[in-house]
Parts: sequence; C-alpha cells; structure tokens
Amino acid sequence: MTTRALTLRGTSYPLVLPSIRDPRLHVAAVIITIHVLGQVALGFVVSVPQILAAILTCAVLEMGITFWQTRSFVWPASAMLTGSGVALILRVVGTQPGDHWTFHAWYVFAAIAGLSLLTKYVIRYRGVHVFNPSNVGLVVAFVLLGSTRIEPLDFWWAPMGPAMLAAYAVIVVGGLLITRRLHLLPMAAAFWVGLAIGLGVLAASGHCMTARWAFTPVCGFDFWWVIVSSPEVLVFLFFMLTDPRTIPAGQVGRIAFALLVAAASTLLIAPQTNEFGAKVGLLGGLVAMCAVRPLLDRLFPTAKSVEDDLRAYGGRWLRSGMRAGLTAVAVLALGAGVVLAGTPARGMVLPDVAEVLARVPHDVDPSTLPPITVDQEVADWDHTVAGPDMQRIVLTLAENLELESQALLQHDPSILAAVDHGDRLIEMQARVEEASGATMIAHYRFDAIDVRLLVPFGMQTGLSLGFDARGTLVRETYDADGHLRSSESSPFDLTFAMRRATGDRWLNVAVLPASGS
Repeated sequence: MTTRALTLRGTSYPLVLPSIRDPRLHVAAVIITIHVLGQVALGFVVSVPQILAAILTCAVLEMGITFWQTRSFVWPASAMLTGSGVALILRVVGTQPGDHWTFHAWYVFAAIAGLSLLTKYVIRYRGVHVFNPSNVGLVVAFVLLGSTRIEPLDFWWAPMGPAMLAAYAVIVVGGLLITRRLHLLPMAAAFWVGLAIGLGVLAASGHCMTARWAFTPVCGFDFWWVIVSSPEVLVFLFFMLTDPRTIPAGQVGRIAFALLVAAASTLLIAPQTNEFGAKVGLLGGLVAMCAVRPLLDRLFPTAKSVEDDLRAYGGRWLRSGMRAGLTAVAVLALGAGVVLAGTPARGMVLPDVAEVLARVPHDVDPSTLPPITVDQEVADWDHTVAGPDMQRIVLTLAENLELESQALLQHDPSILAAVDHGDRLIEMQARVEEASGATMIAHYRFDAIDVRLLVPFGMQTGLSLGFDARGTLVRETYDADGHLRSSESSPFDLTFAMRRATGDRWLNVAVLPASGS
C-alpha cells in the first residue's frame, strides 16, 4: 500500500492507495477481463449497471467503515473484488439477453453485494472474518430467494471458440500466476483433484442434472466433464476458495481444507437434479468448511512449524496403521455417502416409450410437412440438431400433438408421459382429468415452421427448441361414445417448445403465443 494525505476543510487524512504489486489488483484484472469478455463475446446475461451497482456498493461501504474505524481513506481493493465476484456469478431472472445497459433489478445486485461485504465485519473469529464474503453472500441469497428470482452463472458458458479460449487463457494463466505467488497452487490443485474424484464416483452412479443450456439431462461422463472443466469452477478454485484470510495458515491445513471443501461440495451437489442446485452445492461446500475452519486450525500443525511439512506429515500419517486404516474407511464411507446422497438425481430418464407408441395411433405423413427454416443460432449452439435430424424432430412434434389428442379422446393420461414434459404435461393431464361428456381435440396442419432457441431464465430446466409455426387448426368434437359431432377450421400462429427432457424422444414442453404476438 502507498500512503499519502488528503486534506478536507483544513484537516489532513491519510490516503492509502494500492501498490501495483498488490495481488488483489491482479485478481481484479482477471475478473474484470472476464466481465468484458462476457459483455462483448460470451453473452453473459448481466448488464453494466448491474455490475457497477455491486462494485460501487461494496466500495462505498468499505470506505465508510474503514474511515469510521481509522479516520483514513483506504482504497477498497478487497471490497471491489467482493462486488465484482458477486456480479460475475449472480443473475437476476427477467434480465434480457443482450441489453448491456439495463438497470433492471440493479438494487438486487447492490443488496446482495452489500450483504456479502458486511459479513466480513459482522461474522469474525479472533479478529478475522470467517467466510469469504462473496461466497457466503451468494449462497444465502440463492437459498433465500430461490431459482424463480435469481440464479447463478452457468457451469457451461458458450460453445468453444475464440472468446471461450480467451476466457480459459485469462482464468488459467492469471490463476496459476497468482496462486503460485501466494503459495496456494497446491491447495487449488488438491481441491480440483478431490472434486474430480468425488464427482467421478457420483457420475459413475448414474447421476443426472438438467441445465438450461442442454436439450437433454446432463448425465454420466458429460456431467463430470462439464463441471470439472467449467470456467466457473476454475474461477471458484483460483479466486474464491484460495482467499488467504479465510483458509488455514499452514500448508498441511490448507491441503486438508481444500480436500474437505471438495468432499462437502460433492455431497451437496449429489442430491441436486438441476444446475441451480448443483451450483449452490458447489458454493455451499466452501461455506460449510469455513464455518469449521477454527476447528481445523487446532487439528493441523501451525504455520511454519516443524510439523507443517506436507511430505513428512503425510508419511507419518500413513506409517501409522490405525490412521491409515481410518483414512481408508473414511474414504470408502464418503464414496458410499456420495452414491446414497445422489439417489434423487438418478432415474431421470424414463423407460422406453415404445409400448405407448405401439398401441396408440399417431402416424404422420412426412410429406405433409412444410419446408423448415432453422435459425443460425441453433446450429451454432448444437450442430447435431440443425441438419437432417431437424426434419425428424418436426415429425416428432406432429406425432406428439396427435398423441395428445388420442390421450384426450381415450381419456388415457398414461399416453402423455411419452410425449409431454413439464408445464405441458401438467396442463394436458389436467385436461384429461377434466374431460367428461363431449371431448374436443385438435389437429395441426403446418404451412411454415421456423426453428429457434428458447433459453429459459430461472428454473434452469433445460434449453428448448422453439418452433414458430403457422397453418390450419382443425378442432373436432366427439361425444361420450366417441362419435364425431362437429369439426371446424381456423388459422393458427403458435410457438411449440420442445426438448429431450427425459431420454431420446423429443417432448412437448409448452405451447406459446407466436413470438411476434
């Protein structure tokens, strides 16, 4: 720090400015670079005013508190890191993609960032704050407000390209240089290895989660790879986990702390069925271990003591038969606990729907389908659904709509699970239950179909394809005996949302007014 003086109304106050060698400035440079990439190339759904609201709130609070305590003006380097960290991870539902200057919910960013900073002064142990401020503030906010109001930054940011390569380079190079300088690189590596092993056990057990950037549940190896290679996880381990003020001082304690955070995060991720829960679980592991850090300080050697030698300490531990045995039992118990905790997130893929499709008429003549226009964004996001497969997906849409009509006509809700998911399934099940006497069904004749992405914000239940369709809707009314009583036609202009929510078959998840309506 560089100390100067600032004179106000004849009174001189110390002015403490940061040194160019301050690691906090280097961390800030990395985070701000990621913010810039997010705005100009990666499509982060956060605006400049929202980011500034978080940073400035923390800066003003910190300067006010330190002036009150020390009667000096201190550059709020740590506070601004807290604010930028909150803004990097926090998203508010309803913020429009691409609107870089919106003030939407700026006060939410300010409130959560302010809460995060204040924990540094309110929750303390032996004169030092217990929790990483941005970490604990975000976890509290996500738990209290829930996924319908706010959400975390995704594990997966964007398709691999120049912008993502630049983001990885900035995070990895900056993270390695900073943690190496602070002697925290072994700790960061221990966490990553521990998390990779824990999530490997979880993935091998058949774990799945839904994510708004994926058309299908993310399962098995894909689930493991998405998280361990996530740029968000790298930001977490390089710049949040390794906060020098909230970790043990000794090298042995730091490695143990990192491994315990990895274990706690894995256990908290295991029961989560969507990305929102998984991300909160990752962050929550650090909160849990920070809460017990004072106990860890007592269990492990003090910093710079003779015993605080990682190799020697590990060797003594392993040479003790009882300790080695207890360690092996603990590792096996942890693995079993991870598998058991992950029970709610297994079995998300439904049984084969072939039986339903075999017994219910649903055939649609592909030649009756119109030419299909596919938005370039669909191909950029996932080229596998933008080629010849799109014709088959549209055919499935037409079949699903016919099967919905059969479910109504036959008063058989079991058909719906093969073709519908989410809100659409709930809606159609209610219509089947309410049907009595005369039943009205719909047949859709498509004249034009334009396909685009539907990216949800909030519940993170998955990316969908939106089929903007125009054509003729034929409504038929049948009496209680199944005899056709009337039929009428009218034009329609609707958006059908589909995703592979539970398996190989594309399912209807919503029918919405046309995008231009």
